[in-house]
Parts: sequence; structure tokens; C-alpha cells
Amino acid sequence: MRILIIGAGFAGMYAALSAARLRDIQGVSPEQLEIALVAPEPTLVVRPRLYEPKPETLTAPLLDVLKAVDVVYVQGSAETIDTKARTVNIVGAKGTKKSLSYDRLVVATGSRLFRPNIPGLAEHGFSVDQLDDAIALDRHLHGLADRPAKNGRNTIVVAGGGFTGIEAATEMPTRLRAILGKDTKTRVIIVDRNSAIAPDMGAGPRPIIEDALRKVGVETRLGAGVASLDKSGVTLSNGEHIEAETVIWAAGIRAAPLTQQIPAERDNFGRLLVDRDLRVPSVPGVFATGDAARAASDNVGNYALMSCQHATRMGAFAGNNAAAELLGVPTKPYHQEGYVTCLDLGEAGALFTIGWERKVGMVGDVGKKTKQEINTVWIYPPKAERAAALASADPDRVTDVSGFF
Repeated sequence: MRILIIGAGFAGMYAALSAARLRDIQGVSPEQLEIALVAPEPTLVVRPRLYEPKPETLTAPLLDVLKAVDVVYVQGSAETIDTKARTVNIVGAKGTKKSLSYDRLVVATGSRLFRPNIPGLAEHGFSVDQLDDAIALDRHLHGLADRPAKNGRNTIVVAGGGFTGIEAATEMPTRLRAILGKDTKTRVIIVDRNSAIAPDMGAGPRPIIEDALRKVGVETRLGAGVASLDKSGVTLSNGEHIEAETVIWAAGIRAAPLTQQIPAERDNFGRLLVDRDLRVPSVPGVFATGDAARAASDNVGNYALMSCQHATRMGAFAGNNAAAELLGVPTKPYHQEGYVTCLDLGEAGALFTIGWERKVGMVGDVGKKTKQEINTVWIYPPKAERAAALASADPDRVTDVSGFF
């Protein structure tokens, strides 16, 4: 028997660990139940941190962790999925192709930044979405030091006033001054079509966010979108042109395109609709998790968001349930009633909120310490020790934030 997991992000990593945990509990050997994880590299990209400097350092190796729990790593990219034949075709780094069969498939392919067909965006826009994107932006920022201080060299426009856009924007003044000199006058502008900043955060946290933006010197242009980009900067939908040599697109994400190969219903974000066990109901043998799945997280109408916080726990439940089906033991319905957020606000600290209603918990330096602990400890893989790695993947304990309530 084989469980095949596509993706080495937070959901894929925990799916593999959790499946291995249940296999171990049931006393089943790796020869009887193979767990295989497919990804281009055996590396976790710490995606929530890609707005920070030195993005090339924001990865964590997975090979030793996978080996410690007897998970097979398959290097390559899943190219096609045949759910009737229960096979996945994989393309290796050098173009070599092979096909793997599965008894259960866990789709943990994550998400990608949504890039609309805006004139000039592909040519002139940067992002902090994937590791390569963040590295390209970092190189561009360092290259600004070789350019004359005019024509918007010290200006950064961030398109998108949501979580990612705010974290990127509030970090930019510090990053620019580190490159161009501590006395450099910087200009950072968030552009968003909504009438208020951080539309999903609600009215409670908004004054804190607005105050933080003022403190770090980030301007906003609300009620306007990006109409076009060129080498001189950005033209907004209201006709305003902003000279800027750096434009960061941070407006929306969609499930990775591979989910479209599963013949099942999807939501507006491209996520596969799943049941409480994270199965794709219309496709036997297929589970979806993390940013690839739209899953109810409780019984009162809340759904998992496309976030690291939800992906880790969803991955653990998906891996456990895929293994449970093959081993003939009860599955565990996914649930994640607790929800917290921690928004980095650059030199103004951070904002920690509690619950779906986003009650303000910690702010400023206290919030920043919690954010740094989340970013440098909580979201990293467990140690490559069998007992510790397996114990870390108990579905009911992964990303348990009940202590904050």
C-alpha cells in the first residue's frame, strides 16, 4: 500500500509526519505501508517570513526528518494526476519522467500569488510569494544602492493592503535604510481598492494598524487599484502616477494549478471542497489539505484560511486520515476552533489578535516577541529524531492555540 503526498510545504510536511505516526502506533512496517512525499526539493520554505531580508536563509531541510520517520522522498514535480488509474506522473529535475501509483493521495500543493493581467505587472512587479520571488526582490533592493537617488529610487509601492501587503510594507523602510544609509528618506505606499486598510482584520485592530503605519512612515492610497506599471512606476485607477523603482504585488492568492486536475468541485480560490475528514468526496482515494482545500474548521460556520496556521493542522489530519483508511482504523474529523493572528508591523512591533472576531491581545514590543517566536521556532520542522518527529504530528495537538483563550 502507498500513500502519496504532493508538496513539501507546511501541510505536506505534517501530512507525512502524521501518516507515519499512525503507521507506527498501529505497528505497521514501512514495507507494508509506504508513505512517499513528492516535491522538487526536500526543503520547507518558511513562506510566512519571505518579506524579511536574506530570504535565501528562510528554508529548513526536511530530508533527515523524513528519513527519521521512514518517509520516502521522491524528487520531482507532479505533472499530471490520473484519479481513475490512481497514478501521478512526476518530472525530475533533469526532465526525467516516472509514474507512481497510490492507494491514497494527499494533495498538499499549496497556493500561488494571483497575478491579474495588468499591463506591465509581469515585467515590472516583484513579490514575496515564493522563495525565488523574494530573492529577486532582495537583489533588486540591494541594486538600488548603485542607482542615482532620483526617479523614485527610494519609493516602494505595495499593491495590496491585506496581511502580506502590510507586513511587506512595514518592513521596507528598515530594509531600504540598511541598504541606502540610515539617514535615507524613504517612501512606502500601500495601494488597495478597499476603503479601509486591512479589510479582513476588522474594525477592532484597525486603529492599531493605522497608527503603526504612521509610525513607520507608510502612506496609503485606498479606494484605488493599480491600473498599469512601467519602468517609471505605477499608474492608479484614479489616474494618479507614482514614481517608484520598486513595486511589490501582494493582492490575493489562489490554490496551485495542479488542483484543477482533480475532477471535483472547487471554490473561487481554486481550493478543492472537502468533507470533515479532508476527503474530496467525489473522488475516491483523494484527500486535499492546506491551501489546496476548503475545509470547515468548526461547527459554527468558520472555514480554514489560506495560512500557515491552518495548513499545519490540516496536514496532520489529512495524513492521519489517509493512513487510517488504509489501516482500517477510525478517522479523525478535522477541527480547528481556535484562531489567532500575529501581524508584523516593522519597527512599530506587532499586533496579536485572538479569535475569529480578532480581539486585540498583544501589541507593540510584546507582540513583536511573540511574532519572532512564531517565525523562528513554532513554524519550523521538528528535530530529525524519530520519537520527537512522530510526537509532533498528533493531529489534535498540532497548532493548538487554545492556551491563548
